[in-house]
Amino acid sequence: MSAATTLRILGIDPGLRVTGFGIIDQTGQQLTYVGSGCIRSGEGELPARLKVLLEGLQEVIAGYHPHCAAVEQVFVNVNPKSTLLLGQARGAAICAAVSAALPVAEYTALQVKQAVVGTGNARKEQVQAMVKRLLKLPGDPSADAADALACAICHAHGGQGYGGLGVERRRRAGRLR
Repeated sequence: MSAATTLRILGIDPGLRVTGFGIIDQTGQQLTYVGSGCIRSGEGELPARLKVLLEGLQEVIAGYHPHCAAVEQVFVNVNPKSTLLLGQARGAAICAAVSAALPVAEYTALQVKQAVVGTGNARKEQVQAMVKRLLKLPGDPSADAADALACAICHAHGGQGYGGLGVERRRRAGRLR
């Protein structure tokens, strides 16, 4: 990417109740906040809630015209049912992006935290504070919007952090089989 090219990145923090989204522009090494928010699916049957998430993200994409999307990967939860539901919300988010022909990158929570805070053990409050600082925001974004913005920042930084090492580099180091 040349210094004059601006890349608009949509970060998505999928959740069945609340899906956070955050949009940033990257011009060279400069990151600029564009917008963020949350899509709330409400109560009711799962298919209707997934439709709310899908349509909400489609509206975000149509309104902001991102060039790519970065989605946080599902972690394995203690409760398998919760993990499956989260996976379905994540699927709706990915479908919204790919239906708009956006390339989708996926990052673990560890990669996102390392890229934004510098440690994979960062708490939500630390992520919020660093997102606010890195994007020069006047106030704290909500936790879900901050996580989505952090995912976009991670993508802008090339997925930096221990988890963001290139596949070839991990293979050479003997950590990928």
